[in-house]
Amino acid sequence: MTRLLGAELAQRGVAPDCIQTIELVRDVLARVGDKWTLLTITVLTSGPLRFTALHEQVAGVSQRMLGQTLRALVRDGLVTRTAYPEVPPRVEYALTPLGRSLSEAVSGLVHWVRDHQGEIVHNRDEFDRTPTANKATPPHA
Repeated sequence: MTRLLGAELAQRGVAPDCIQTIELVRDVLARVGDKWTLLTITVLTSGPLRFTALHEQVAGVSQRMLGQTLRALVRDGLVTRTAYPEVPPRVEYALTPLGRSLSEAVSGLVHWVRDHQGEIVHNRDEFDRTPTANKATPPHA
């Protein structure tokens, strides 16, 4: 969240601890909403993996993007990076207990989508067939 929004919330009288919570919630939702994060966490639920194996299982991700995603997940404490002093060097990535708890929450969302995918597809098709589907919705006043 930008400092500007934090300043605006403070100006509205929002308590500093609430501002910090809002900032963290927005940041975590942005992280979790990123497709590479979700795919990486999902793949790691089966157990620790080396970078190359992880890259092979996360379809479509570039090595650079996977590296950035893993660094962010390690920073947030969701994934561990363990380097073994071997030749050649071996590095494994694994979910932490915090990462596993996020995986469980994500799993609930995936199950919800599976349970309701027929309805969602039907609703999208119905919407797309309406003449107003391609018109911009006016902003709320």
